[in-house]
Amino acid sequence: MPADSMVPGFRFGVFFLVGGLVPNPIDIRFQRVSGLNCSVQIKSHREGGQNLYSHRLPEAITYDNLVLERGMVVGSPLTIEFNTAMSQFKFAPSNVLVTVFSEDRMPVAGWLFIKAYPVRWATSDLDAGQTSLLIDTLELAYTRMQMIRI
Repeated sequence: MPADSMVPGFRFGVFFLVGGLVPNPIDIRFQRVSGLNCSVQIKSHREGGQNLYSHRLPEAITYDNLVLERGMVVGSPLTIEFNTAMSQFKFAPSNVLVTVFSEDRMPVAGWLFIKAYPVRWATSDLDAGQTSLLIDTLELAYTRMQMIRI
């Protein structure tokens, strides 16, 4: 594959699409995104009298949770939304678009997560012996994922 058709994995943005509003610039910057995958569940069906093999039939699509990591941010709308979900059990699902950019800042690929909502929020350990930043890990479940290739 030619080098000019390779897509760098370090230029990306995460856009929470809520009510058609422009996302807060703080809430699009993450240092790591994972969970960009899906798979097909297979169901085995044995045919009567056939002992050599079984039919393997597609049954359903399953998705991993979308996991976002960033330095702790105080007062961002996304932090407020996660806090509401985790402390009041009130959820406001939104669509989330993860976009990969080329060297000239043009979108080249993406993943659209439909009806995403928070399911886990974790903060890295506090350690007086380290000088590292606090990292928040935000995990979202969603209904469906659509891959986009431009």
